[in-house]
This record gives sequence, C-alpha cells and structure tokens, in this order.
Amino acid sequence: MRFDLIDLKLFVHIAESGSITAGAKLAHLSLPSASARIQGMEEGLNLALLERGRRGAEPTEAGRALLHHARAIARQLDDMRADLGRFGAGLKRQVRLLCNTSAMTEFLPEALAGFLASHPQLGIDLEERLSRDIVQAVTDGAADIGIVTDAVDSAALQTLPFRDDPLVLVMARKHPLAQRVGKRRAVLFADALDQDFIGLAGDSALQRYAAEQAARLGRTMHCKIRLRSFEAVCRMVASGAGVAIMPETAARRGGCVEDLRVVGLNDDWADRKLLICMRDHAALPVHVRELVAALRRG
Repeated sequence: MRFDLIDLKLFVHIAESGSITAGAKLAHLSLPSASARIQGMEEGLNLALLERGRRGAEPTEAGRALLHHARAIARQLDDMRADLGRFGAGLKRQVRLLCNTSAMTEFLPEALAGFLASHPQLGIDLEERLSRDIVQAVTDGAADIGIVTDAVDSAALQTLPFRDDPLVLVMARKHPLAQRVGKRRAVLFADALDQDFIGLAGDSALQRYAAEQAARLGRTMHCKIRLRSFEAVCRMVASGAGVAIMPETAARRGGCVEDLRVVGLNDDWADRKLLICMRDHAALPVHVRELVAALRRG
C-alpha cells in the first residue's frame, strides 16, 4: 500500500465534491491521471473505495474510513505548517469556519475583522451552510469549527455559547397583516403563510430553514422576490411588497425601522441561540482556540 499526499488530497476532493471530474479539477490533475490514481489506490488495497454512478461518486464504507484518516493527515499537515509559520513569514495558517446566514451577516464581520488584523498570518475559509450540515461537517473533520443554532442536535460535539439570535416577522406598518396583528407583540408563523414573502437570494441557509418550517406545517412560503441583503429586504418590506423573516438584529438595523413593524414569532424554532461547535476544544491548534475565544468575546 503506497499512498502519497496527492492521492489522499485527491480522494478528499472527490469525496467532498461527489465527482471524480470535480475532484480532479480541485486537485489540479487531469481526469485520466486522477482516475489512474484512484484505481491504483483500490488495487493496492484490494478494496473498492468509491461507488461510481451516473450522479457521481460516493465513498464506500472502506472509502469513508480512508476519508477519516486522510482528513486527519491534512489537519496534521496544517498544524505543521502553522508551527513552521513562526519561522517563515510567507507561510499562513488556515481555519475552516462554517456558519449559518445570521452569523455570517450579523455577527462575524466585526468579530473576524479585529481578529484577522491582530493575526496577519492567519487565513479563514468561511462558508455559509445549514446548521445540520455544519454539525455533520465538523463531526467528519471537514471543518475546524462551526456556528449553529441550538435547534439542531449537536450532542456529539463540544459547544460553547455564541449569541442570542431570535427570528422575527417584519412587515410595513400599513401592511394588511400588521392591521390583523394589532397590538400583539408575537404571532405564529402559520398566521403569516398566506402572505407574499420577501426572501434572500441565492442558496441562503436562513431561507431554506424557514421553508422547511413551513413544509412541516404542510404549507409553502411564496417568495415574491429574493434580494441580496437584509438591508435590501427591509427596504422592500417597508414599501409594502410583502413580509419577511429575519434575525431581530438585522430587522432593527435595517435602515427603515420607522416604517417597519417587527413582530416576534411564538414558534419554538424561532427562539434561537447560536453555538460554537467543535469536536474537541482541547485538541484544536492554538490559533483555532484563539479564534474561538475572540468570537466569544466579540
């Protein structure tokens, strides 16, 4: 069994992208070269590492075992580079941080800006995902730390409090729903599902989360338009075009507060707290533990 680092990195790329073609591209290899390397690994082990199909390639049970060790080796290499980075200004340490929409837009920009300014040799690979996907990625070792809501099962990981992050319903003060709500400070999500919604564009984790809650009620959210930022959503809502679900922090700083009615949601899933999750805090490299501490102070 002779694996080199290129083989292991290639296998991780294929497993994470779900495609030999995409994995080869990420590993900067030609498709024939990547296929030959995977075949050589399988022949050396006398085991199938990938299940190939029309929709791509997925690791077999043996492949998942290899993936676990390949990621561990990658982390050890990163730690080695981090230690050697003290002796060479050109080497940078990297942290893979996954978070949900709210953390990405409301809490992390300021916290990360100050931390990065004081750690010039550190880079952060930041990506937005659904909380349940973040938990799986951190469990699998595909990310160093994650920021998730307390609504997901993170019992297999260590967690630390990050921020309170309740979701609210936002509407124009003259919107028909605002008239129905009257002086109530909170309503049920189901009471708003007959309205047009203003949502976030792209593959927004928050948008998918809200749509899932509607589906659990046997309903659907009708998004009239999707916009790129919470600020743009607030402006559109203030015009009376529809209502929106967003973090309370975003609603309060939306730029049109005087024209908006912000109403709480009585649904348990909307009373969110954000948590920092990791596999083992004590085992994290020093620079990652420093990042965790900075985020909690943020």
